[in-house]
Amino acid sequence: MNPNKIPDIIVGRLPIYLRALQRMADRGLKTTSSQELGEHVGISAAQIRKDISQFGEFGKQGTGYSIQFLMDNLREILKIDQIWDVIVVGAGDMGSALVHYQGFQNRGFRVVMIFDSDKSKVGKKIGEFVVEDIVNMLEKIKSLNIKLAMLTVPAVAAQEVADKLVVAGIKAILNYAPVSLNVPMNVKVQYIDPSVHLQRMTYYL
Repeated sequence: MNPNKIPDIIVGRLPIYLRALQRMADRGLKTTSSQELGEHVGISAAQIRKDISQFGEFGKQGTGYSIQFLMDNLREILKIDQIWDVIVVGAGDMGSALVHYQGFQNRGFRVVMIFDSDKSKVGKKIGEFVVEDIVNMLEKIKSLNIKLAMLTVPAVAAQEVADKLVVAGIKAILNYAPVSLNVPMNVKVQYIDPSVHLQRMTYYL
């Protein structure tokens, strides 16, 4: 299967399905239907069936889905049937919060380093990590073959840091800086800007 042939909007819904399935499994449920799953995530049963069928047949008509089987397959599709090492660049409030966040580990990710260019932050501890100097970032990323980065630097510095991440071999960037990044086609960027999401919501108020 060519991942690039699956619309990104469908890929974006898979983690939502996985999260809902995990909650069902935590309640001791063994099977579910597209109708029940749809009620949990606010998406129609027909859309869920269509999304999942893009990747194969994981359920039977009349019996629904085995929750564990579907979870295992979604993890494999999303490549989180392994643990991915992630670095954080930017040791401000957002970077510190990400380092302290406990929700990554059980979803396939592990923060391994945090970097900053501010000499007053370098060498200080955030949680279990010592903030490392950004001048050593390229070498450290390459030595550990890390592919994922979370970027929490100010907007004015984001592009320069992104360029360094690309040179170091990073293939996916979760960008918290309120600016669009210019990266090669083979590097995936996702944007998280709370202001944009708030503006999107106020349209409906």
